Amino acid sequence: MTSHVLTTAVLLSCCVPLVAHAEAYRVYFGTYSQPDQGGIFTATFDAATGTLSPATLAAATVNPSFLAIHPNHKFLYSVGEIADFQGQKTGGVSAYAIDAATGKLTLLNQQSSAGTGPCHIVLDKLGGTALVANYGGGSVAALAIGADGKLSPATSAIQHKGSSVNSSRQEAPHAHSINLDAANEFAFAADLGLDKVLVYKFDSAKHTLMPHSPEGVGVAAGAGPRHFAFHPSGQFAYVINELLNTVTAFKYDDHAGVLTEMQTITTLPAGFSGTSYTSEVVAHPSGKFLYGSNRGDDSLAVFAVDPDTGKLTATGHVKMAGKTPRNFNIDPTGKWIIAGNQGSNTATVFAINPETGMLTQMGESIAVPSPVCVRFLPLK
Repeated sequence: MTSHVLTTAVLLSCCVPLVAHAEAYRVYFGTYSQPDQGGIFTATFDAATGTLSPATLAAATVNPSFLAIHPNHKFLYSVGEIADFQGQKTGGVSAYAIDAATGKLTLLNQQSSAGTGPCHIVLDKLGGTALVANYGGGSVAALAIGADGKLSPATSAIQHKGSSVNSSRQEAPHAHSINLDAANEFAFAADLGLDKVLVYKFDSAKHTLMPHSPEGVGVAAGAGPRHFAFHPSGQFAYVINELLNTVTAFKYDDHAGVLTEMQTITTLPAGFSGTSYTSEVVAHPSGKFLYGSNRGDDSLAVFAVDPDTGKLTATGHVKMAGKTPRNFNIDPTGKWIIAGNQGSNTATVFAINPETGMLTQMGESIAVPSPVCVRFLPLK
């Protein structure tokens, strides 16, 4: 077994539970909120019935738009999508301790995101580093996480450079997401302003990002790559393009850290007219389906995934029970989707048909103020 394969196997064995999925989950919602008007919300979810409880406030804070939960389930991390953090022209990143009994969050500490408007955060597979994409500042950063869950100041901060063809949206870099591969070796930053997915080498021991060669891969001019998802096999990856309402499929060489474009397909239904922008892209844990959200058409696009090639076939669209489905996520059992509708201040549960991937709404939506991120935490 090569060292690369061994590393991947060790990471997967330590991070993928070898037991049946839980039947109860705590769901955390990142939101857009102003002082004293909201923050991070939480609800409980019954994966046996698809029932979502009313949401309650877990932590009051400003614009906690994106969240990440530590692999040990004890800590939660949030960006603060702002442009002025403690007198600096930057956004913030917050670390919280999770109360296992109530789901309430206690602030541990905060650090600068090393750029304005942070809009996306992930943790590495070992839980030792937080990676952040700064939309306003057009940069990415890495922050070490201590054993106590607290964040250290950024150990890496990389400024993107350039622009693209849409003068109103692509006048400068706008890093919109950052993700890691299964081996914890390469990070992928989708930059809407550059029409590129930039690739970085990630060092989990040093908590650093370094430029990679080649630097990444481009998409169609004016496409505006936003969010990125790996296929569960690790052989394919997908980026959803906000401005042209498309998804681009890539083949992934995990040894070289190289993405090769295979296909680009629309997310919109035939005959759609009007204005719409994509938002989130999520691969089903079975590897059979891919979903993308349309803000404007207010739908989720459903794609079947060819298991051999990773290419997509559009199979339908499911209207959301609200406006502006900015974010959604699939629960760990693979049976449900919870979609957050930013424009209607609601979250809705949908059952996933395991054969077709199509969705059926379960019950009434719950109230969540301006939801823009959905994350699951198993309950014992």
